Amino acid sequence: MSPPDADPDAAEQLAKLGLDELMVLVGRGDQDAFVPVYAAVSGPVLGLVRRVLRDPAQSEEVTQDVLVEVWRTAGRFRPEQGSALTWVLTLAHRRAVDRVRSSQARTERERRVALLEAAPPFDDVVEQVETGLEQQQVRRCLQSLTELQRESVVLAYYHGLTYREVAEFLSQPLGTVKARMRDGLMRLRDCLYEGEVRP
Repeated sequence: MSPPDADPDAAEQLAKLGLDELMVLVGRGDQDAFVPVYAAVSGPVLGLVRRVLRDPAQSEEVTQDVLVEVWRTAGRFRPEQGSALTWVLTLAHRRAVDRVRSSQARTERERRVALLEAAPPFDDVVEQVETGLEQQQVRRCLQSLTELQRESVVLAYYHGLTYREVAEFLSQPLGTVKARMRDGLMRLRDCLYEGEVRP
């Protein structure tokens, strides 16, 4: 956001005030007071945000968001609790960290989608685990498992994921995944070597 044009007389009076006093006026809706506040904090805000994000375009975008937030929330500033610059930089740091977390979450979602798309079709998985047993028997035994058991076994044994990675991928508690995988492997063993699955 760009600072509004200040009235020359008002600007002269405001120039005598400190940043904390100016921020109090901004909190009361004084647009003229926002001009010197903007000038004083925009540089430090951009510098802090760039150190966190490292991406120039994103840093400028987040800086603009922070300055809009300063204008909208200046009424929350309390001089007795700290300086105006510290308050603004705290807002900036939170915004920058939120953007990093949002980017990381998006990257993780894209990684999961890519992993799912790269997973071999069910028939390919069956062929990979052939150990002298008939393909149909392996398919039948895997199909006899619950969905969570089957997904856990396939991800762990055919894709090499750890228990923790399987739990994160399926958004399930680690203990639940371990228990389902243990039960699933026991059922598979029974099915493959005894020809039937225990109820």
